[in-house]
Amino acid sequence: MNLAAATNENLAHTSNVLIYSSMAVYTLAFFAHIAEWVFGSRSKVGRTAAALTGADAGADASVKVQVAQKGGGTAVLDRPKIVTRSAAGSRDVPDGPGAAGGTFKGDLYGRMAISMTVLAFLVQVGGVLARALSVQRAPWGNMYEFSITFSTVAVGAYLILLALKKNVRWMGLLLVTTVLLDLGIATTVLYTSSDQLVPALHSYWLWIHVSTAIICGAVFYIGAVATLLYLFRDSYESKLANGGQPGSFAQSVLSRLPAASTLDKFSYRVNAAVFPLWTFTIIAGAIWAGDAWGRYWGWDPKEVWSFITWVAYACYLHARATAGWKGRKAAYLALIAFGCWLFNYYGVNIFVTGKHSYAGV
Repeated sequence: MNLAAATNENLAHTSNVLIYSSMAVYTLAFFAHIAEWVFGSRSKVGRTAAALTGADAGADASVKVQVAQKGGGTAVLDRPKIVTRSAAGSRDVPDGPGAAGGTFKGDLYGRMAISMTVLAFLVQVGGVLARALSVQRAPWGNMYEFSITFSTVAVGAYLILLALKKNVRWMGLLLVTTVLLDLGIATTVLYTSSDQLVPALHSYWLWIHVSTAIICGAVFYIGAVATLLYLFRDSYESKLANGGQPGSFAQSVLSRLPAASTLDKFSYRVNAAVFPLWTFTIIAGAIWAGDAWGRYWGWDPKEVWSFITWVAYACYLHARATAGWKGRKAAYLALIAFGCWLFNYYGVNIFVTGKHSYAGV
């Protein structure tokens, strides 16, 4: 074994160690987020915010919520800014107080979870870079490399939103859980030893086309999480508005989420922002196919499902602009569109044979 081969093997081993280390830190972040939600469930702020609907919520956005503190004193918390829902059946409801529920311990564990998520993200970035150095190419030539890079970008997008002061900390537990599942599948089922690719993939388009596909998938994932939670929160608000009594789970968890209006707008803006990049991804893939295979479009399964995904998201964006399809109907379309993206990645790569199969699992 020459020196270069030994170096590459050591880098591949380092990459594996770093990926497993990031999983360990993500696990700590997972438990910290659990503690955040547990301590937040004891907050009276969450129950007070949950009881506010319709005219009560829209009357005065500057109303203060009084929270009893030890010793008989009180602390005044600003109620989150009220946002009018753009979906059908407009309802003015304030955002929930967040996973921590306004409690000191909940907020402390939430901050610990974010800190550990940042550390795990940095370790995971190191693992992806070490993998790239070991193969001396872009670290997304097979499903294992795509998976570890995808989850890295998803966490990075989440941390960027946090750095921009966006209200997304409620997503932390779901994100960390998904990342752990993704890395668990990648390291046990999808793992592929470091190797070079077939000549057709040796192109600068590998950096352009696949990197944009990863970014789109990560952002689509964030939009899908917000859409799914929107459906739950919308049902919760509807039950309150109709005089119903939500169950204990809804009172404890759903009451602390952002209002349905906030989740609806967030998911729409995220999906709309990344849709042009997904369009570019398909165009870039067609150009690369022309260079590699001598044709721009050949109805390969991966090409077909990429286009189906594009159509699904286009239908969702169009539905959001159509009065009769706003709200829950559009949300269902968004989830179907993300399901198409997931099948395009996992289903097509594993169960369908095509020109994109030669990269290996």
